[in-house]
Amino acid sequence: MTRRIIDILRLGQPDEAVTIKGWVRTKRELKGFAFIEVNDGSSLASLQVVLNPELENYDLLLKQLNTGASVEVSGVLVPSLGKEQRIELKAEILQVYGEADPQNYPLQKKRHSFEFLRTIGHLRSRTNSFGAVFRVRNACATAIHQFFQERGFLWIHTPIITRNDCEGAGELFTVTSLNLKQVPRTASQEVDYSQDFFGGPAYLTVSGQLEAEVMAMAFSNVYTFGPTFRAENSNTSRHLAEFWMVEPEMAFCDLQGNMDLAEAFLKHVFGFVLETCPEDMQFFNQRIDNSVLATAENIINNQFERITYTEVIALLEKADCSFEYPVSWGLDLQSEHERYLAEQLFKKPVIVTDYPVGIKAFYMRLNDDEKTVRAMDVLAPKIGEIIGGSQREERLEVLERRMQSQGLNPEDLWWYLDLRRYGTVPHAGFGLGFERLVQFMTGMGNIRDVIPFPRTPLSAEF
Repeated sequence: MTRRIIDILRLGQPDEAVTIKGWVRTKRELKGFAFIEVNDGSSLASLQVVLNPELENYDLLLKQLNTGASVEVSGVLVPSLGKEQRIELKAEILQVYGEADPQNYPLQKKRHSFEFLRTIGHLRSRTNSFGAVFRVRNACATAIHQFFQERGFLWIHTPIITRNDCEGAGELFTVTSLNLKQVPRTASQEVDYSQDFFGGPAYLTVSGQLEAEVMAMAFSNVYTFGPTFRAENSNTSRHLAEFWMVEPEMAFCDLQGNMDLAEAFLKHVFGFVLETCPEDMQFFNQRIDNSVLATAENIINNQFERITYTEVIALLEKADCSFEYPVSWGLDLQSEHERYLAEQLFKKPVIVTDYPVGIKAFYMRLNDDEKTVRAMDVLAPKIGEIIGGSQREERLEVLERRMQSQGLNPEDLWWYLDLRRYGTVPHAGFGLGFERLVQFMTGMGNIRDVIPFPRTPLSAEF
């Protein structure tokens, strides 16, 4: 039976007979024998395989065994004489499944720039850097489900196609079955969406929050974990057109409970990744960002600072540094302000609460001062905001007034208002951009490098 290379490296013993399958990373030919390193994606390290001339078709195999070739190797484990590895495989049978022409295969060098690797996205996952990224991404996803499932949350699949814009930002991808060469028009020459598939405008979702609130009103604690979309024409290292969001929603929960859950959530995910991907995290610490491990320990071992927006503004106005963007009460915090708080002032994660009503969404609960809402943002060193959430507005009259003040038609969200008409309860939730989390975890500089197939303006090749 085929063994995973990670299991062999950790548990394999001399004289064990094993079979591996993977791709050749390197080949070294010496007088009388040769070495190849084989990687199957299960670990950062490859397994060294020793080839002796008595191996059938030895000379032919040496010609075929170039970087990128796929192989199956059966043999016996033996102690390694090298310092890099405890054990190696002495090949007895070797089959080449697919060759890789060394003149054309683009991953010949050990190190390539991330810009170059984005041009060969179909091959970049075979490199050490991206192998580590996607193993950590997998561990993050596993930890997220583990965290919520152990606490009795129900995983909800919210719709990808929707009629509402949760955030009111307007940066939506339209979903249509209309013939774009002959778009039907109304008498006023607007698009006649009544002839479209859904009988009106439809979009790719920007958030599953509103639908999660529906389910929380029946199951108490739920969470979403799925793709979301923003049609923002932004070519930066922080933006994607398609990304994944984690959004828990809790009935009978206030802002305090929301903050407690967010803090416990981040501590759990970071702890799980450090435990399950130690080699990969050490790689990031050595090759990508030498503060990755210290940052993770900071998240796990420190109690998050909790402070109101009003208190933050006072601290920023007194800060002994100059900011590019102005600081005054009523303006939203910029990344430079958020990072100053987390990296310089408190030197640990910070939860900022009670933002001005004018800069937050309609569904956030209005405080008694009617100037602020029960919002929260979790700010982390190196990245700034990583979680945004709030206690939701559960009072029907207040919610209707908030919607109207932001130019929203309450009739368009009649079903959302029904949640306040029938059995309303205090409830809260937050959202975390999954790619932002992986980027923060690994220290990778560009968010396009922590998702297998990045979708950005003018880029959706495969």
